[in-house]
Amino acid sequence: MKRSHGPGLCALCGGKRVPGIVSYSVDVRGSVVVVRNVPATVCGQCGERWFDDATVERLERIVSEARARGVQVEVVSLP
Repeated sequence: MKRSHGPGLCALCGGKRVPGIVSYSVDVRGSVVVVRNVPATVCGQCGERWFDDATVERLERIVSEARARGVQVEVVSLP
């Protein structure tokens, strides 16, 4: 069943989406990368997070560079 909620509401639960700062982590083929202080839109009810396109590109670049360096664990913080 497809849910439909208005603008500014969570597509999953219908809760209100608000700007926030979150941590993003990914475990890819033995590399764990944690990025702190990531801007996101967060559902105040269920906690689901959304990132804008520019943030996604930054996260993908950070993860790709960490994997290219062969790190096992890396923790970085966005300014």
